[in-house]
Amino acid sequence: MSDSDDTIGGTRPDPDNTASKDPSDWVTGDEPMTGPQRSYLDTLARQAGEELPADLTKAQASEQIERLQEETGRGQ
Repeated sequence: MSDSDDTIGGTRPDPDNTASKDPSDWVTGDEPMTGPQRSYLDTLARQAGEELPADLTKAQASEQIERLQEETGRGQ
């Protein structure tokens, strides 16, 4: 992710939880999203009435999943 893709707001990883890591820091974050991520994103996006690009990376997909879970109330 380049500096021009920075965002504000949203949730950030819990600094007290060592298992919580920002998706932009993932070693495999630039790889294409996984099949399960794609399927779940499809479900969440439909529920939220949104369309997302199909070429997201693993890290981007994770960020969108978190955002859409908050928006739709799923995953609580």
